[in-house]
Amino acid sequence: MTAYRGLPHFVGRAARPLSVRFLLVSLAALLLTAAHTSKAADGADPAQEARAFQDYFFKKFPNVKRDDFANGPYALNEDMRRQWEEKEQFPPYEFSLEAGKELFAEPFANGKHYADCFPDSGVGVRQNYPQFDGKSGKVITLELALNQCREANGEKAISYTGDDMAALTAYMAFTSRGKPFNIKIPDDVRAREAYEDGKRYFYTRRGQLNFSCATCHVQNPGERLRAEVLAPALGILNAMPIYRSEWGGMGTTSRRFITCNSQVRGVPLEPQSDEYRDLEYFLSYVSNGLPISGPGSRP
Repeated sequence: MTAYRGLPHFVGRAARPLSVRFLLVSLAALLLTAAHTSKAADGADPAQEARAFQDYFFKKFPNVKRDDFANGPYALNEDMRRQWEEKEQFPPYEFSLEAGKELFAEPFANGKHYADCFPDSGVGVRQNYPQFDGKSGKVITLELALNQCREANGEKAISYTGDDMAALTAYMAFTSRGKPFNIKIPDDVRAREAYEDGKRYFYTRRGQLNFSCATCHVQNPGERLRAEVLAPALGILNAMPIYRSEWGGMGTTSRRFITCNSQVRGVPLEPQSDEYRDLEYFLSYVSNGLPISGPGSRP
Protein backbone atom coordinates (compact mmCIF):
# COMPACT_ATOMS: atom_id res chain seq x y z
CA MET A 1 0.00 0.00 0.00
CA THR A 2 1.26 3.46 -0.86
CA ALA A 3 2.15 5.76 2.04
CA TYR A 4 0.63 9.25 1.83
CA ARG A 5 2.41 11.67 4.10
CA GLY A 6 3.70 15.18 4.32
CA LEU A 7 0.82 17.57 4.94
CA PRO A 8 2.19 21.02 5.77
CA HIS A 9 2.53 21.77 9.48
CA PHE A 10 1.93 25.01 11.32
CA VAL A 11 2.30 27.10 14.40
CA GLY A 12 -0.84 27.11 16.54
CA ARG A 13 -2.28 27.97 19.94
CA ALA A 14 -4.22 25.89 22.39
CA ALA A 15 -7.97 26.34 22.35
CA ARG A 16 -9.80 27.37 25.50
CA PRO A 17 -13.12 26.03 26.81
CA LEU A 18 -16.30 27.94 26.12
CA SER A 19 -16.51 30.86 28.56
CA VAL A 20 -17.26 34.56 28.85
CA ARG A 21 -14.50 34.99 26.29
CA PHE A 22 -16.60 32.91 23.89
CA LEU A 23 -19.47 35.37 24.25
CA LEU A 24 -17.26 38.43 23.88
CA VAL A 25 -15.65 37.03 20.75
CA SER A 26 -19.10 36.22 19.40
CA LEU A 27 -20.29 39.80 19.89
CA ALA A 28 -17.16 41.26 18.35
CA ALA A 29 -17.30 38.98 15.34
CA LEU A 30 -20.90 39.96 14.66
CA LEU A 31 -19.39 43.13 13.20
CA LEU A 32 -17.84 41.04 10.44
CA THR A 33 -21.19 39.41 9.72
CA ALA A 34 -22.88 42.81 9.58
CA ALA A 35 -20.16 44.12 7.29
CA HIS A 36 -20.64 41.24 4.88
CA THR A 37 -24.41 41.70 4.89
CA SER A 38 -24.02 45.40 4.17
CA LYS A 39 -21.52 44.77 1.39
CA ALA A 40 -23.82 42.23 -0.20
CA ALA A 41 -26.56 44.83 -0.36
CA ASP A 42 -24.16 47.36 -1.85
CA GLY A 43 -22.82 44.92 -4.43
CA ALA A 44 -19.28 44.93 -3.04
CA ASP A 45 -16.46 43.44 -5.07
CA PRO A 46 -15.99 39.72 -4.21
CA ALA A 47 -12.20 40.06 -4.50
CA GLN A 48 -12.22 42.82 -1.89
CA GLU A 49 -14.51 40.77 0.31
CA ALA A 50 -12.20 37.77 0.05
CA ARG A 51 -9.22 39.89 1.13
CA ALA A 52 -11.18 41.27 4.08
CA PHE A 53 -12.37 37.78 5.00
CA GLN A 54 -8.81 36.45 5.03
CA ASP A 55 -7.43 39.48 6.86
CA TYR A 56 -9.97 38.94 9.63
CA PHE A 57 -8.55 35.49 10.34
CA PHE A 58 -4.93 36.56 9.92
CA LYS A 59 -5.46 39.21 12.59
CA LYS A 60 -7.49 36.90 14.82
CA PHE A 61 -4.74 34.26 14.74
CA PRO A 62 -1.49 36.19 14.16
CA ASN A 63 0.70 33.19 15.04
CA VAL A 64 -0.82 30.97 12.37
CA LYS A 65 0.89 31.01 9.01
CA ARG A 66 -1.30 31.71 6.00
CA ASP A 67 -1.11 28.25 4.42
CA ASP A 68 -1.71 26.52 7.75
CA PHE A 69 -5.35 27.57 7.72
CA ALA A 70 -5.80 24.73 5.24
CA ASN A 71 -5.24 22.37 8.17
CA GLY A 72 -8.32 23.46 10.10
CA PRO A 73 -8.30 22.98 13.90
CA TYR A 74 -4.78 21.53 13.80
CA ALA A 75 -3.53 25.04 13.08
CA LEU A 76 -5.05 26.30 16.32
CA ASN A 77 -4.48 23.58 18.90
CA GLU A 78 -1.00 22.27 19.68
CA ASP A 79 -2.17 19.06 21.34
CA MET A 80 -4.33 18.20 18.35
CA ARG A 81 -1.43 19.04 16.06
CA ARG A 82 0.88 16.55 17.73
CA GLN A 83 -1.74 13.81 17.53
CA TRP A 84 -2.40 14.65 13.89
CA GLU A 85 1.27 14.54 12.98
CA GLU A 86 1.53 11.07 14.46
CA LYS A 87 -1.65 9.95 12.73
CA GLU A 88 -0.39 11.21 9.36
CA GLN A 89 2.31 8.52 9.42
CA PHE A 90 -0.47 6.00 8.76
CA PRO A 91 -3.47 8.19 7.89
CA PRO A 92 -6.96 6.75 8.34
CA TYR A 93 -8.00 7.90 4.86
CA GLU A 94 -5.31 5.79 3.15
CA PHE A 95 -7.62 2.91 2.26
CA SER A 96 -10.17 5.29 0.75
CA LEU A 97 -7.43 7.00 -1.23
CA GLU A 98 -6.29 3.69 -2.70
CA ALA A 99 -9.90 2.79 -3.55
CA GLY A 100 -10.39 6.16 -5.23
CA LYS A 101 -7.33 5.68 -7.41
CA GLU A 102 -8.67 2.32 -8.57
CA LEU A 103 -12.19 3.66 -9.19
CA PHE A 104 -10.84 6.60 -11.17
CA ALA A 105 -8.87 4.28 -13.46
CA GLU A 106 -11.70 1.76 -13.93
CA PRO A 107 -13.27 2.14 -17.42
CA PHE A 108 -16.98 2.70 -17.98
CA ALA A 109 -18.96 0.15 -19.96
CA ASN A 110 -18.34 2.20 -23.12
CA GLY A 111 -14.58 2.06 -22.59
CA LYS A 112 -14.14 5.68 -21.55
CA HIS A 113 -12.85 6.91 -18.20
CA TYR A 114 -13.34 9.72 -15.71
CA ALA A 115 -10.13 11.16 -17.11
CA ASP A 116 -11.90 11.83 -20.42
CA CYS A 117 -14.24 14.31 -18.72
CA PHE A 118 -11.68 16.62 -17.14
CA PRO A 119 -8.81 18.85 -18.24
CA ASP A 120 -5.37 17.29 -17.75
CA SER A 121 -7.08 13.89 -17.45
CA GLY A 122 -8.46 14.91 -14.05
CA VAL A 123 -5.04 15.01 -12.39
CA GLY A 124 -4.25 18.13 -10.36
CA VAL A 125 -7.54 19.93 -11.05
CA ARG A 126 -9.23 19.89 -7.63
CA GLN A 127 -8.20 23.49 -6.90
CA ASN A 128 -10.35 24.73 -9.80
CA TYR A 129 -13.64 23.43 -8.37
CA PRO A 130 -16.34 24.52 -7.89
CA GLN A 131 -16.75 26.28 -11.22
CA PHE A 132 -19.53 28.40 -12.64
CA ASP A 133 -20.96 26.92 -15.83
CA GLY A 134 -22.22 29.58 -18.21
CA LYS A 135 -24.30 27.12 -20.24
CA SER A 136 -26.43 25.88 -17.34
CA GLY A 137 -26.09 29.04 -15.27
CA LYS A 138 -25.21 26.88 -12.26
CA VAL A 139 -22.24 26.15 -10.00
CA ILE A 140 -20.57 22.84 -10.80
CA THR A 141 -18.79 21.21 -7.86
CA LEU A 142 -16.29 18.40 -8.25
CA GLU A 143 -18.84 15.93 -6.88
CA LEU A 144 -21.44 17.05 -9.40
CA ALA A 145 -18.90 16.97 -12.24
CA LEU A 146 -18.05 13.35 -11.43
CA ASN A 147 -21.69 12.29 -11.63
CA GLN A 148 -22.22 14.32 -14.80
CA CYS A 149 -19.30 12.41 -16.26
CA ARG A 150 -20.85 9.11 -15.29
CA GLU A 151 -24.25 9.96 -16.73
CA ALA A 152 -22.74 11.31 -19.96
CA ASN A 153 -21.12 7.91 -20.41
CA GLY A 154 -24.23 5.85 -19.72
CA GLU A 155 -23.52 5.11 -16.06
CA LYS A 156 -25.79 5.68 -13.06
CA ALA A 157 -24.98 8.49 -10.67
CA ILE A 158 -23.46 7.49 -7.35
CA SER A 159 -24.43 8.79 -3.91
CA TYR A 160 -23.00 12.20 -3.04
CA THR A 161 -22.61 11.07 0.56
CA GLY A 162 -21.36 7.55 -0.14
CA ASP A 163 -17.97 5.87 0.08
CA ASP A 164 -17.31 5.81 -3.67
CA MET A 165 -17.77 9.56 -4.07
CA ALA A 166 -15.59 10.17 -1.02
CA ALA A 167 -12.90 7.90 -2.44
CA LEU A 168 -12.95 9.50 -5.90
CA THR A 169 -12.73 13.04 -4.53
CA ALA A 170 -10.03 11.96 -2.08
CA TYR A 171 -7.87 10.73 -4.93
CA MET A 172 -8.47 13.86 -7.02
CA ALA A 173 -7.73 16.09 -4.02
CA PHE A 174 -4.51 14.20 -3.35
CA THR A 175 -3.29 14.85 -6.90
CA SER A 176 -3.76 18.59 -6.21
CA ARG A 177 -2.10 18.76 -2.80
CA GLY A 178 -0.21 22.00 -2.37
CA LYS A 179 -1.93 23.73 -5.28
CA PRO A 180 -3.79 26.89 -4.22
CA PHE A 181 -7.52 27.29 -4.61
CA ASN A 182 -8.14 29.19 -7.85
CA ILE A 183 -11.88 29.76 -7.99
CA LYS A 184 -13.20 32.18 -10.61
CA ILE A 185 -16.27 34.38 -10.66
CA PRO A 186 -16.76 35.16 -14.36
CA ASP A 187 -18.33 38.34 -15.67
CA ASP A 188 -21.81 36.85 -15.58
CA VAL A 189 -24.58 38.19 -13.36
CA ARG A 190 -25.66 34.63 -12.58
CA ALA A 191 -22.20 33.76 -11.26
CA ARG A 192 -22.25 36.80 -9.01
CA GLU A 193 -25.72 35.85 -7.79
CA ALA A 194 -24.49 32.34 -6.96
CA TYR A 195 -21.64 33.81 -4.92
CA GLU A 196 -24.00 36.18 -3.11
CA ASP A 197 -26.50 33.39 -2.45
CA GLY A 198 -23.72 31.24 -1.00
CA LYS A 199 -22.59 34.08 1.23
CA ARG A 200 -26.16 34.72 2.37
CA TYR A 201 -26.60 31.05 3.27
CA PHE A 202 -23.34 31.11 5.23
CA TYR A 203 -24.42 34.04 7.41
CA THR A 204 -28.11 33.12 7.83
CA ARG A 205 -29.17 31.59 11.14
CA ARG A 206 -31.27 28.41 11.08
CA GLY A 207 -32.39 25.44 13.08
CA GLN A 208 -33.60 25.19 16.67
CA LEU A 209 -30.21 26.42 17.91
CA ASN A 210 -30.48 29.52 15.70
CA PHE A 211 -26.90 29.12 14.49
CA SER A 212 -25.42 30.16 11.17
CA CYS A 213 -22.30 28.63 9.64
CA ALA A 214 -20.53 31.82 10.74
CA THR A 215 -21.55 31.35 14.37
CA CYS A 216 -19.05 28.53 14.75
CA HIS A 217 -16.55 29.16 11.98
CA VAL A 218 -16.20 32.97 12.00
CA GLN A 219 -17.22 34.02 15.48
CA ASN A 220 -15.76 31.15 17.50
CA PRO A 221 -13.01 29.20 15.69
CA GLY A 222 -10.48 27.76 18.09
CA GLU A 223 -13.06 27.46 20.87
CA ARG A 224 -14.24 24.11 22.16
CA LEU A 225 -17.78 22.94 21.62
CA ARG A 226 -17.85 19.90 23.86
CA ALA A 227 -14.85 17.84 22.68
CA GLU A 228 -14.58 19.49 19.27
CA VAL A 229 -12.32 22.42 18.42
CA LEU A 230 -14.14 24.65 15.96
CA ALA A 231 -12.28 25.19 12.69
CA PRO A 232 -11.96 28.60 11.03
CA ALA A 233 -14.06 29.14 7.91
CA LEU A 234 -10.91 30.18 6.07
CA GLY A 235 -9.53 27.02 4.47
CA ILE A 236 -12.32 24.83 5.80
CA LEU A 237 -12.92 23.13 2.44
CA ASN A 238 -9.25 22.74 1.49
CA ALA A 239 -8.97 19.42 3.32
CA MET A 240 -12.14 17.88 1.91
CA PRO A 241 -13.07 15.08 1.73
CA ILE A 242 -12.24 14.11 5.28
CA TYR A 243 -12.10 11.08 7.50
CA ARG A 244 -13.97 11.73 10.75
CA SER A 245 -13.73 9.46 13.75
CA GLU A 246 -17.39 10.14 14.57
CA TRP A 247 -18.31 8.80 11.12
CA GLY A 248 -15.89 5.89 11.23
CA GLY A 249 -15.04 6.63 7.61
CA MET A 250 -14.66 9.20 4.88
CA GLY A 251 -17.14 11.95 4.17
CA THR A 252 -17.69 14.25 1.22
CA THR A 253 -18.38 17.97 1.29
CA SER A 254 -22.06 17.13 0.78
CA ARG A 255 -22.04 14.91 3.84
CA ARG A 256 -20.36 17.60 5.92
CA PHE A 257 -22.92 20.26 4.99
CA ILE A 258 -25.78 17.90 5.83
CA THR A 259 -24.17 17.04 9.17
CA CYS A 260 -23.73 20.72 10.04
CA ASN A 261 -27.40 21.43 9.37
CA SER A 262 -28.38 18.48 11.55
CA GLN A 263 -26.10 19.59 14.39
CA VAL A 264 -27.90 22.92 14.69
CA ARG A 265 -31.18 20.98 14.61
CA GLY A 266 -32.09 22.32 11.22
CA VAL A 267 -33.53 20.53 8.21
CA PRO A 268 -30.73 19.39 5.89
CA LEU A 269 -31.07 20.10 2.19
CA GLU A 270 -30.68 17.59 -0.60
CA PRO A 271 -27.05 16.84 -1.50
CA GLN A 272 -25.83 19.12 -4.30
CA SER A 273 -28.83 21.42 -3.99
CA ASP A 274 -28.35 24.91 -5.41
CA GLU A 275 -27.92 26.26 -1.88
CA TYR A 276 -25.16 23.82 -0.94
CA ARG A 277 -23.32 24.29 -4.24
CA ASP A 278 -23.50 28.09 -3.89
CA LEU A 279 -22.26 27.79 -0.30
CA GLU A 280 -19.30 25.74 -1.51
CA TYR A 281 -18.66 28.34 -4.22
CA PHE A 282 -18.53 31.16 -1.66
CA LEU A 283 -16.36 29.30 0.87
CA SER A 284 -13.92 28.14 -1.80
CA TYR A 285 -13.63 31.60 -3.36
CA VAL A 286 -12.83 33.36 -0.08
CA SER A 287 -10.12 30.73 0.50
CA ASN A 288 -8.42 31.44 -2.82
CA GLY A 289 -4.65 31.19 -2.53
CA LEU A 290 -4.66 28.60 0.27
CA PRO A 291 -3.33 25.16 -0.70
CA ILE A 292 -5.33 22.01 -1.16
CA SER A 293 -4.54 19.75 1.80
CA GLY A 294 -7.08 16.98 1.23
CA PRO A 295 -7.90 14.32 1.86
CA GLY A 296 -7.88 15.16 5.53
CA SER A 297 -8.85 13.70 8.85
CA ARG A 298 -10.69 15.11 11.83
CA PRO A 299 -11.63 13.74 15.27
